[in-house]
Amino acid sequence: MSALATDAHVPDLKAIQALAAPDMAALDALIRRRLASNVVLVNQIAEYIIGAGGKRLRPLLLLLSAAALGHRGPDAHQLAAVVEFIHTSTLLHDDVVDESDLRRGRKTANAVWGNAASVLVGDFLYSRSFQLMVELGRMDVQQILADTTNTIAEGEVLQLLHVRNPDTDEAAYLRVIERKTAILFAAATRLGALLAGGDAATQQALHDYGLALGYAFQIADDVLDYASDTATLGKNLGDDLAEGKMTLPLIHAMQHADAETRAVLRQIVEQGDRDGLPQVQQAIMRAGSLAYSRARAHDYARAAREALAVLPDNAFSAALHGLACYAVDRDH
Repeated sequence: MSALATDAHVPDLKAIQALAAPDMAALDALIRRRLASNVVLVNQIAEYIIGAGGKRLRPLLLLLSAAALGHRGPDAHQLAAVVEFIHTSTLLHDDVVDESDLRRGRKTANAVWGNAASVLVGDFLYSRSFQLMVELGRMDVQQILADTTNTIAEGEVLQLLHVRNPDTDEAAYLRVIERKTAILFAAATRLGALLAGGDAATQQALHDYGLALGYAFQIADDVLDYASDTATLGKNLGDDLAEGKMTLPLIHAMQHADAETRAVLRQIVEQGDRDGLPQVQQAIMRAGSLAYSRARAHDYARAAREALAVLPDNAFSAALHGLACYAVDRDH
């Protein structure tokens, strides 16, 4: 069984991508085949989004989880495409809700084609994912993904309830990112174990890995929104603040600031004032909130790696360890 590998023996992202390259190439070919529509605008927007690159982390997790248990093949590629289509549809909808104009270093689809087209093509990708899923003819797979997509939708609404709410605490923040982010990671890794014929305990362990990894990834992402720069991040620095999102660095700073600073932060959050970013960053630095948030992300990454103890010791399980390290050590 896979021990908790030391960092010295954990592959980096480049090595992980090289290991998965044949499967990811098959996945990309499948994605492009199944994106095709008779409606030209659907093709244009879908290609724009899918072609934007990105790490394809969620389908990669599914493929690695299945391969770690000895399973590779067309059904894994198809299910990985389902996961990617679901994720991409949520991005299209998110960017409209958040009024974002930059993602992965270029204009969002809604900034190019408008909100209506983005929402409707998001719906197309979402429904196309269910067509692909049904083709596999597995009710257990459909059950997991139906529950997952429902939970993601709940997460979107839950986040909306906390917009510009300076009283949002860490527990509420974690409830949102569990539903919005971590649950799809967990579904991807559980589905990999399911396809490979893993028993209930193995499926649960891979679910636990994906969930903890999702927490780690999102917390690290939220740190970058206050600690990176626009060119590296690929989106506008301070977007979370402008959208009124209470993420962990800001929540921690609010809790540890003096009364005067807290009042200033509260006003900035309630107004979604991006111009207040320097003051927020200053408060975050004074409270040690980035270090606190990074430590929480590392706690989740460690929990993710511990969940991998059920896996055989091979290159694919090592890659899953590597992704847990990458999630918290990246710069974008």
